[in-house]
Amino acid sequence: MAPDYELTDNPLRHCYEFHIDGYTPKVQYIKSRYGDVYLTHTEVPFPLRRHGIGSQLVNKVLHALSQQDIRVIPVCRFVAAYIHKHPQWKHVILRETQLI
Repeated sequence: MAPDYELTDNPLRHCYEFHIDGYTPKVQYIKSRYGDVYLTHTEVPFPLRRHGIGSQLVNKVLHALSQQDIRVIPVCRFVAAYIHKHPQWKHVILRETQLI
């Protein structure tokens, strides 16, 4: 299991990030004018894959948005799949997207 990493919001790059040994796993977002957040892309650098970092990142992003009462539109397939596997996060979804 991966260590517990600190989530950082980088509004200039429109992404939530971890900083791990010179790498930056991230979830990119678009904030709507209504205050909702589209989670558009998750990226974990190759050397960090298969260690649960992507799942921890998405979990922390969903938790942070939930704490702020912000609704999510999961455009990213990884985020949508994570929510599907962890239905306790369905309460943060504004609108579900179809996995293709």
